Amino acid sequence: MLCARGLGGLSARAAVLRPARAGLGGLGAGIRARGVSTSWSPVGAAFNVKPQGSRVGLFGERRGLFGVPELSAPEGFRIAQENALRKTDLLVERACCTPPGPQTVLIFDELSDSLCRVADLADFVKIAHPEPAFREAAEEACRSIGTMVEKLNTNVELYQSLQKLLADKKLVDSLDPETRRVAELFMFDFEISGIHLDKEKRKRAVDLNVKILDLSSTFLMGTNSPNKIEKRLLPAHIHRNFILTGDHVVIDGLHAEAPDDLVREAAYKIFLYPNADQLKCLEELLSNRDLLAKLVGYSTYSHRALQGTIAKNPETVMEFLEKLSDKLSERTIKDFEMIRGMKMKLNPQNSELMPWDPPYYSGVIRAERYNIEPSLYCPFFSLGACMEGLNILFNKLLGISLYAEQPAKGEVWCEDVRKLAVVHESEGLLGYIYCDFFQRADKPHQDCHFTIRGGRLKEDGDYQLPVVVLMLNLPHSSRNLPTLLTPGMMENLFHEMGHAMHSMLGRTRYQHVTGTRCPTDFAEVPSILMEYFANDYRVVNQFARHYQTGQSLPKNMVSRLCESKKVCAAADMQLQVFYATLDQIYHGKHPLRRSTTDILKETQEKFYGLPYVPNTDYIEYIVAWNIIYRTCVLDVCSEFPNNRLINELLV
Repeated sequence: MLCARGLGGLSARAAVLRPARAGLGGLGAGIRARGVSTSWSPVGAAFNVKPQGSRVGLFGERRGLFGVPELSAPEGFRIAQENALRKTDLLVERACCTPPGPQTVLIFDELSDSLCRVADLADFVKIAHPEPAFREAAEEACRSIGTMVEKLNTNVELYQSLQKLLADKKLVDSLDPETRRVAELFMFDFEISGIHLDKEKRKRAVDLNVKILDLSSTFLMGTNSPNKIEKRLLPAHIHRNFILTGDHVVIDGLHAEAPDDLVREAAYKIFLYPNADQLKCLEELLSNRDLLAKLVGYSTYSHRALQGTIAKNPETVMEFLEKLSDKLSERTIKDFEMIRGMKMKLNPQNSELMPWDPPYYSGVIRAERYNIEPSLYCPFFSLGACMEGLNILFNKLLGISLYAEQPAKGEVWCEDVRKLAVVHESEGLLGYIYCDFFQRADKPHQDCHFTIRGGRLKEDGDYQLPVVVLMLNLPHSSRNLPTLLTPGMMENLFHEMGHAMHSMLGRTRYQHVTGTRCPTDFAEVPSILMEYFANDYRVVNQFARHYQTGQSLPKNMVSRLCESKKVCAAADMQLQVFYATLDQIYHGKHPLRRSTTDILKETQEKFYGLPYVPNTDYIEYIVAWNIIYRTCVLDVCSEFPNNRLINELLV
């Protein structure tokens, strides 16, 4: 599409967005190479102290979100989108009047950038802002810009201006490789959007795309809704594990790490209780995606989504998944036997292995076998120490330093959001990372990376600095205790920072291909690499210090932690295979041969092995981010960090 859309990722760890340089407060307007700011402070200290609360930005002019002046109030989204649409009209006219050449690609990229600035910023705000008015205004902006994008992707005159360039072999040969590639990508977007169709069918394609955007947004927002049940229906002794409100118990997650089997079972059955509206929305979403794919010439939506990726087609994906599942089978059975044995040991009265058991009992096995109880590690992984560790690593590898910068009044959406400047030792300021790391009500539970603005070389020779958000769900610090991370939280932090660095360092000429705007089944590579750093003692030893004593994390503790990851690795990977297979089936041949729930049940039992629990809607929980952001990619390769096991199995 003209507006390069998301990645997510949200383990579903990611999603991707972007805004504009003009007006972005503190984003270095006028800062060139070797830029310096006297307001920067050490990154580690910034994350181990609480923000100044109401004193943040108390004085001075109020700026809007991310420093965009219009966004000081929800109504500003309408102004921002209207400005973007006016500029779009001018750029479309300019593209159609300009003789074919390199300038054509520059205009297309500027057109894409002007739309992405609003759409991608709004895409983040609509799910993360604590105020409903901001979320609603951002949602409307997403829909408005999304509709324009789909219209442009079926605009024949605009298409012809690009076709004239690519049809002229002499002109194409004169283009540098990057410009040629970007031109081809824009042409690809036209082709998969139905530019070859007649006028009536093109309008139908636009309508379908807009409907799909609406359904995707509705479905995704619904996945964050908690379920509640009357107190009297749950044993009183487990009430304290959940949120209590009046006569009800509110369940907002799976509580997968709870040691009490009954707590996990209750959370699983209540949180995943079927929601008829969500199921209807999902089925309608899948049906409309299939209609769109067939309309523009593909046999399935999966074929459309995978074109242009490393995997290329669903046949390759399914062949890989089936082969991997076969190779995993024996190891997975042994893992489940081991987990079942631990459950029998701890709870002999109820030893049947259920889907809510593996995360907890596999953790118990790892802790018992390798003595890796998280409480032993957390004191060494204060958030400030981990951020300083990332700073050390980036400095040694890339010559980059992270500095905390005070956000202006109104620039951030929550007072505990930190702002980091990314600075290269010779090139100066590279961009900004906003760190939305802490838990709050109504915040999505996924750890994600969002591109708020992509980098690009502007016509005046200045470089548009990238801006991203990293969103995690870490506990708040207290008066006497900094935020302490479990090893898993630390690894996730490194993973998401890999996405951020990809965005900072992908300094392309065109924003359409900057940073994480690459094939979705490649976008996880830098993040997976960062996970390897997070598990290497040579790196961990640089920063893991006890927050009270300053003692270094012993080498044998790091070794035990790394060894423990091999425990139940096959079962963990088998779960990823199940997710990816389900994604392929849902986006395969339509009409689906049975309901989405029946397909889930059948696929779970075939590709995972544990029984489906009646009256649960696991679909909504496990496929939301795959279906909305990362449809039909090789998630099992990009999301699961134990790539050594994949290599071992398939070589």
